[in-house]
Parts: sequence; structure tokens; C-alpha cells
Amino acid sequence: MKTTARVVVIGGGVVGCSVLYHLTKLGWSDVILLEREELTSGSTWHAAGGFHTLNGDTNMAALQGYTIRLYRELEEITGMSCGLHHVGGVTLADNQERMDMLLAERAKHRYMGLETEIVGPEDIARIAPVTNTQGIIGGLYDPLDGHLDPSGTTHAYAKAARMGGAEIETHCMVRETRQRSDGTWDVVTDKGTIHAEHVVNAGGLWAREVGAMAGVYFPLHPMEHQYIVTDDVPLILEMKAGGAEHPHVMDPAGESYLRQEGNGLCIGFYEQPCRPWAVDGTPWTFGHELLPNDFDKIEDSIAFAYQRFPDLERAGVKSVIHGPFTFAPDGNPLVGPVPGMRNYWSACAVMAGFSQGGGVGLMLAQWMVEGECERDTFAMDCARFGDWITPGYTRPKVIENYQKRFSVSYPNEELPAARPFRQTPMYDLFDDMGAVWGAQYGLEVVNYFAGPSEPRFEEPSFRRSNAWEATAREVKAVREAVGINEVHNFGKYLVTGADARGWLDRIMAGRIPKPGRLSLTPMLSEKGRLIGDFTVSCLSDDAFQLTASYGAQAFHMRWFSANETDGVRVENISDRLNGFQIAGPKAREVLQASTRSDISDMRFMDLRHLSIGMIDCLVQRVSYTGDLGFEIYCDPMAQRSLWEVLWAKGEPMGMRPFGMRAMMSLRLDKFFGSWLSEFSPDYTPGETGMDRFIAWKKNTDFIGRKAAEAEREAGAARQLCAFAVEAEDADVHGYEPIWIDGAVKGFCTSGGYSHHAGQSIALGLIPRANAADGLAVEIEILGEMRPARLITTPLFDADGARMRGV
Repeated sequence: MKTTARVVVIGGGVVGCSVLYHLTKLGWSDVILLEREELTSGSTWHAAGGFHTLNGDTNMAALQGYTIRLYRELEEITGMSCGLHHVGGVTLADNQERMDMLLAERAKHRYMGLETEIVGPEDIARIAPVTNTQGIIGGLYDPLDGHLDPSGTTHAYAKAARMGGAEIETHCMVRETRQRSDGTWDVVTDKGTIHAEHVVNAGGLWAREVGAMAGVYFPLHPMEHQYIVTDDVPLILEMKAGGAEHPHVMDPAGESYLRQEGNGLCIGFYEQPCRPWAVDGTPWTFGHELLPNDFDKIEDSIAFAYQRFPDLERAGVKSVIHGPFTFAPDGNPLVGPVPGMRNYWSACAVMAGFSQGGGVGLMLAQWMVEGECERDTFAMDCARFGDWITPGYTRPKVIENYQKRFSVSYPNEELPAARPFRQTPMYDLFDDMGAVWGAQYGLEVVNYFAGPSEPRFEEPSFRRSNAWEATAREVKAVREAVGINEVHNFGKYLVTGADARGWLDRIMAGRIPKPGRLSLTPMLSEKGRLIGDFTVSCLSDDAFQLTASYGAQAFHMRWFSANETDGVRVENISDRLNGFQIAGPKAREVLQASTRSDISDMRFMDLRHLSIGMIDCLVQRVSYTGDLGFEIYCDPMAQRSLWEVLWAKGEPMGMRPFGMRAMMSLRLDKFFGSWLSEFSPDYTPGETGMDRFIAWKKNTDFIGRKAAEAEREAGAARQLCAFAVEAEDADVHGYEPIWIDGAVKGFCTSGGYSHHAGQSIALGLIPRANAADGLAVEIEILGEMRPARLITTPLFDADGARMRGV
């Protein structure tokens, strides 16, 4: 075995082998994979081997499409068979909510180039004759769906990697991973030690244990999963005699997936009485074993399946496969550079390895070799979870995700497991005021405040929910009087040091303000992609506060650490500062009544240190609502006292608390973008209008400058625009296709309803050549073509007089 390598990949399942192959494909050949036993040990060998493109996250769906198309390429490269069966698949809907989800997914697929199709009960009976269509109202057919041979596919990845120069060492147990002072790693095995520049944890069922060797906690958990293979089924024999193979059938109502297996059927379940496995750690001795059969926990699922697929009841059981595989709390993989670590990478929790493994390998290899991925990977970035996450949080969330694997995924749904977890000092007070809670990055966040006779629960829906009236009330209070909202769900960073300004000038593309002032700036990757949308506050010549999305803390801190400079300190103070924003025409009046300092000359984008009651506060004249507003920051220990002062002065002036539902409506009035909707690594400043905040004249070679200037010179091919939509009971959520002259030319990034203007609004990207005021388009919402027109004048305070005025 070699003693040095550029990369050591730990784990020989399908994901580890995919990572190894893609590294060689991108030119890194000095790479080695270490496997404790044989390739496919762990979850891979007993996987059902199904693959599909359907995924609620568009980038994940695209990567699944890449994975599926990759298998033919692997076969051509290696001459090995992956055992491919491209039989197609249909997902069933037995109610309107499930049908709405499939309609929304079909719409997304249009601009992704995925040729899926909405089908009716008669079509389903023809396509998948094993299905009893009684009660079925429709489905989504995907010709790419199918299944393969898990072992053959994994070995094809391995052979392709070896052909590219990689080495694979089986029966090689990793005992330790020790980092040297220069950031490289010693990987200690029972066959010797390898000195490597990078380590990739693709440990699968053992990812927690491998991570613990490096002092890293990976938020994942194994779950028991069971599927059944039947004896011969006459219908299948009849189809085979005619040269046909039965397609996959996904039945969300029955929490099951079904496919042909030989002359019979294979059916697996995501049952409600599910069980986590290896709660306190995966035994190193576990390998090609299976778990004991457990028909009791799938008894109800089987009974339902007999009704949906009557042939099952008449078929004998040939074999039962019951084995564990891993989930992250939200069901997506954990991929990328591990925050707080140097040269340590994650490729874990890939529960759908044969749908996602190729995409995971490609993205991680691009990240390592090229410095960034070709698309936004935040949905699977391990940085989406912070250091607040614990095993006690992970386990109930994984159980919840398993149980909802085939459930409808609503855009407004708030899942209840492991909540409330993290709370601010305002939690009980807001709860008493009728707060309906959401969660972001583990933190409880108010979505809206229910009235005395209204339910304390927002019904999940693709259409307008029961939060409508409450949200309208909160918007009205902000626009006509004054609203108050916590600022806890902003990420906050303190940058200090003699060269703090110089460092920020390099990290940020925009202007760095003078003391007492704020600025808005994008943060760019080397390739000119948006990786941050920041407010920079200059506290003094050598101290700055940065504000951005709360959920991107680990993502941003990882970037700051990767670009650290001697003499500059960056601290994450997101939970060390809290406070409120107040916004609306009476916001200045409330603030003035709450402090002895004169604020009459406080300009838009000014900041000041003010005493409010007994509390020392940092006050900034800015608001995401697009209204006259102030952000007021203080020590969380003093937040309740600050509330009492502001509420005592504000309530007589009509002050009302408001939540995130109202905030998202208010920002649409000004066409303000949102992080991971309008602003993400999928987009550039020129496309999104963020180029107006770039300081083109500053004498600094800021990160991404070359790419941004090239785009500026050439002009962006597409442009972010706002549209007024003739909607009925459903608004845009994101990724709906935009039709121009009868063809899909763009897609929506986000949208909703402007309660202030009484208008449904969508934001979306279309070709720049088409972007003209008044352009007539159609936006496909839940299968219906809704007329829309491009608008360029904001719906509120179009000239900025209220937001900017003194």
C-alpha cells in the first residue's frame, strides 16, 4: 500500500467509489480509497437499486438526472454492466394535495429538460397494470426511472477510477486520522499510515465513527429499512413473454415503492412505526449482515399494498431484505468541506446512493479540484447545519424525515420534530401573543401572529393558507403605522483588526463604508458567483459588523476562514446580538420617544450607538421591509427590557408585531431579493442586479473581480425581473417556468402575494433580450398557465422617499 496520496477516500460504497472516479475524471490521479472489508460492504450491497429524478430541490433533481445518465457512460468506459433497467416510473396521487405537488414538480422539470408527464388513471392502468387505480386521480410519469445492479455499478465506478490512476485498498481498517500543523493528514490503518493532503469521509453507516476520529460530529443516523421480493407473478410473466418490463410505481399514500424483480415484484416501505438503528454507534463488526425480519412494523403497510397492488397478495414471499441506511435530519446528503476543518471533506448520508451518488461525486470533485461547484449545492452542503446540532436533535429529525419520505412536501410546511429547540428571550412572550412558529437553523422564528379566534397552526398547502388574514393584518400595520420584528434570524459577524478594512475590501465586491455608515455588498466566489448578500456596518476604523442570512453562518464562516489574514479577526456573533427592527411611517417617532438622543438627522444607511431606556444599543437606519425603518441591536440579556421600552412607546401609535410571512410579502413590494432564492451560487451579480452594489472603481483585486468584470463587459445573458401575475388561489413559490411566445424561456426564483398592493408577484430570470416593461408572459402554476406582465416600478415607495427621506 502506498504511503502518500493527494486524497484518501474512506469508505468503499457507491458514494466513495463515485468520489474516487470523479476525482480522476477531473485530473487528480494520486488518490486512494480505503475499505474496511470488500467494496459495497455497508448499505450499498443490500440496496434495492432503484433510481429516480423526482426531488423537491431543483438542483438535487438535476444531479439525480446527471447520476442516471452517467451509468451508460460508466458501462462504455469500463465494459462492465451496471445492470440497467430504464423501465420508467409513475408516482401516484390519490388526493388534490399530492396532485398539486406533482403538478408543481412537472412544471419545474420543463426548464430542467426532464421529460416527465402528468398522466391520468387510465394511463396509469396501461403503463403500470399491476396498479389498482381506484381512488387515484393522476400521477407523474418519468421515463428515466429504473433500477440497476448495486454491486455491478459500484464495481464499475471502481474500475473507471482505477483506469484513471486511482488505487483501492480493501480489507484495510482505518484506525486514526491525525492532522498535522500544515493541514495535511496522517491516516493510520492496520496496514500502515498514509500521509495525505485531503481526507474524504465516505464512511456511510460508519461516517459518525470515522468523523469522531477527527473530532467531527456528523448529523446523520442509520434507520432500519425493509423490502420484500415475491415469487413469480403471472402478470409479470405475461409482460416478460411480450418483451416488456413493468415500470416502477411510487405510492405515497401507501408509503411504498414497487418494481419488477425477475419474474416477481419488489416492494419496500417507509413505514410510520419505523426504528432507528445503532443509536449509540455502528459496530465495526457489522458488514454483509442483515437485520432480523420484522413484519410487525410493516403490517399496516402490507395491508395497504394488497389493496393498491392486488397481485402481491396472491404471490408468495421469496426473500426479505432488512438492513440499515443513513439519513441526515432533512434527508439530503452531507457533502463538502467540513466547516472548522482544513482539508477534511464529507460525502455522507447519501440515503439514495444510486439516484444521487454520481452527482455527489461530481460536486465534491469539482469542489476539491476547481475550488467550487458548477451549481448551487447548499441543499446538500454539510455547512447547512451549524455547531448547535446534536445527536439528540438529529435522531428525532431523521425519524421524522423517514416517516415523511413519500409524503407531500409543502412550501410552507413546518415540521414539528425536535422543536422547540433553540429560543430567544422573546419566545414565551411572543408565544403568549399568538405566535405561529417556524424554524431556521434550529432557531424558533415567528411566521405570523394568529388572532384570538384563529388556529395556532398554518395548514400546509401549495395554495394560499390560513395565514392569509393574519399576514394581511401585519402588513397593514407596517405600512400604515409601525411594526416590530426580532432581528435574531440575521447572521452577524464582527471583523476587527488593523487591516480589517483591507481584508473586507478583498472579500467583498462592494464599497466598504466609513465610520458611522452602512453599505450593501455582494460577496463573490472566484468564478464571480454570488456566495453572500451582506450589510457592512463600520463601527470604527478597525471594527465592522456584517449582517447576512442566519442560516448561512457555517457556510460564510467557512469562506472567511479559508481566506483569513494575519491581524484580522472574524467572530460569529449571531447569537451574541439580538434586538428588533421597527418599520413603518411611525418608526422614527417610536424610536425618538424611546431615547433621549436626537435622531432627527439620522440618514438612511447611518448607524449610531444609542441608549434606549437602560440599554446600550447599536441602531441602523435600514429595513428589509422597504419602509422607513431601524434595526436595533443589543445584548440578548437586555432584549426583554428593550422590548418593554419600545412596546410601551409604540403600542399607542399602532405598533404591532409581525413575522416572516409578512416580511416576505413586504419585500416583494420593492422587488427585494432573498438569499437562496434570488441570490445564490447559481447566479451572478449581473443577472440579479447585484452588480449595482459592486465598487468597480475601488483599487482592490477583490475575489471574483475578473469574472465580474468579464460579465460586465459581455453583458449577462439573463436578467432578474418582477412580474404581476393574474393568479387565483395559488402564488409562485419558486422554479415555476416562465413562458414567452409559447416556449419556456425562464423560471421563477420566488414570489408570493403583496398584501399592500393586492397583487400576486413573481420574481424570475428571463433572457435579457426579452426584458422590457410590460412584457406579456405566462407562468405555469400548479399546471395552469397564468397570464403575467413584467413590471419595473415598485409597488410601494417607488421613488424611495419614505425609505430614504429624513
